[in-house]
Amino acid sequence: MQNAILTQTETAVRGRSQWADARARFLKNKAAMVSLYLLAALILFAIFGGQLSRFTIDEIDWQMLGMIAELGGPSVENGHYFGVDELGRDLYARTLLGLQISLMVGIIGAVVAAIFGTLYGAVSGYIGGQTDSIMMRTVDILTSVPFFFIIIMLLVVFGQSILMIFIGIGLTNWLGMARVVRGQTLSLKNKEFVEAARALGVPTLTIIRRHIVPNLIGVVVVYTSLLVPQMILLESTISFLGLGVQEPQTSLGLLISEGTSTMQYGTFWQLGYPLAFFMLVLFCFYYIGDGLRDALDPKDR
Repeated sequence: MQNAILTQTETAVRGRSQWADARARFLKNKAAMVSLYLLAALILFAIFGGQLSRFTIDEIDWQMLGMIAELGGPSVENGHYFGVDELGRDLYARTLLGLQISLMVGIIGAVVAAIFGTLYGAVSGYIGGQTDSIMMRTVDILTSVPFFFIIIMLLVVFGQSILMIFIGIGLTNWLGMARVVRGQTLSLKNKEFVEAARALGVPTLTIIRRHIVPNLIGVVVVYTSLLVPQMILLESTISFLGLGVQEPQTSLGLLISEGTSTMQYGTFWQLGYPLAFFMLVLFCFYYIGDGLRDALDPKDR
């Protein structure tokens, strides 16, 4: 009898963890869940969609060249599912490659910026004092340097390549993450569990790794999810200006730029398909970021 009462009592008082509660709140967000499934579909399409393509990214269909406005539109019969561009190249294969590069730049760049910015901000906020002042003044100096100046300088000195785009975007986008993480670290460094670890003689780096950083995961995840579309926009802007990915490679920004230049010939598909994928990717990441923010915001629990 007593065991049954104890079991009922434990069941009654048993609650959900912070992450279980956040997961439940996120699953209830319809817009975020739809965006998550749609983003997963886009990623799968970017990975496996090439198996449906009949042409490579730089293969010219000479039958379509010079007749784009009349015959270059989307067609399943001739294998050009999204039509062809002004040079007779298959737009399906090029849009697929542009989606791959844009997703790669956004996701990998955001993860790298999140890791470096989190470590930098956590160290700066926890150590404090003169070290914190020097580290944050360095962030202020780097923030004041125009982004496009860094990109142009890197591309002129080292040549135009995807690697230089990664480096240029990564050199600037971790700065915001470092500021956010530092502010959160300042509020955590005086908590009881941190003071207890400090009193036990736990090394500083161990405290940061085991106690500070794990408690920043929620903020970092939300900020990273919102950083991905920002990086995709930056890469697309660079490519739109002709400073990014070079032929025969391409990105969604470069495809949009090429599509706007040929709109006068009635080739609406050359702009429409890359722009549609570009907007879908951005909307997905923004809605997922909003859903994560609502789920992990302690004020909304």
